Amino acid sequence: MEYDWSDPPFSAKDAPTIREIEEALEDPNGLRFYPDSPRFATASRFFAMGKTLAGRGLFVVYRTDGKKIRVIAARQMTEEEDNFYERKLQELIA
Repeated sequence: MEYDWSDPPFSAKDAPTIREIEEALEDPNGLRFYPDSPRFATASRFFAMGKTLAGRGLFVVYRTDGKKIRVIAARQMTEEEDNFYERKLQELIA
């Protein structure tokens, strides 16, 4: 899938880089979530949790038309999210 980086919605110095976001979205063990809120469902937004090659955990909000991914927001996972990711990874491996 291609990425639409025409206007990245973030620029803070601690924000993940474009490369890190792509790595997290391409994480083979990454988790994808469909919104359970009507607010997000109507906007066709999806959530993902994944790790970069360096091991940094990212939480990403994006939308897609099936051909291109448009990242809306990205940030480092919280400690709780990282624990959830690791727990799901262990369930997958076991």
